[in-house]
Amino acid sequence: MDLDILLQLAGSLLAILALAGLAWKLGLGGEQRIRDQDHARELADEAIPGFAAQEIALDRAGQAALARDGNGRILLLRRHGVHFAARMLAGHAHARLDRGLLIVGTDDRRFGSIALDLGPQAQYWAASLRRL
Repeated sequence: MDLDILLQLAGSLLAILALAGLAWKLGLGGEQRIRDQDHARELADEAIPGFAAQEIALDRAGQAALARDGNGRILLLRRHGVHFAARMLAGHAHARLDRGLLIVGTDDRRFGSIALDLGPQAQYWAASLRRL
């Protein structure tokens, strides 16, 4: 092999490693999940500053969560790419139970709906949404 080709190969390898390191440092890639209730509280406060979640229901897969504050408002958090999006729920029109999953949507069509696997909490939260 020619020395020029080896230098090009080494330079390309270093550039790839540098880009991979930068992506890792910035937190790009990978699959984000809601780790626990504290993480859900942080996400809720980021979405709506001052939203102090008193009750939280986490989807078993970590894809979404429901959070209720002291005023009875319910916030839906869901993964959107590598970030999380949130919408305040205004009523029960877009919530239903289906085979143990709580299907929740919002008035915002772009936000879509999501199926939350809340286990035994699904019925409790479905009833809470009916009271909105």
